[in-house]
Amino acid sequence: MRVTICIGSACHLKGSREVISQMQALVAEKGLGNRVDLNGAFCSGNCVKEGVCVTVDGELFSVKPEETRDFFEREILGRA
Repeated sequence: MRVTICIGSACHLKGSREVISQMQALVAEKGLGNRVDLNGAFCSGNCVKEGVCVTVDGELFSVKPEETRDFFEREILGRA
């Protein structure tokens, strides 16, 4: 599963660094390093979203740092 987190300036200001850090910890905690490919990418062109732009296998989501764990459990762990 490919998970891409926007690290462009707008998403950086919305907390992309925190989202990335939490995602890395959750992937490691759940032992999914061989099933989840975490990536960073510059602007995805969806800056009007309220949270950080995250794609899971091409499907776009908007994730706030405080929602990262819930998002991970629902969208990543649920698919893995």
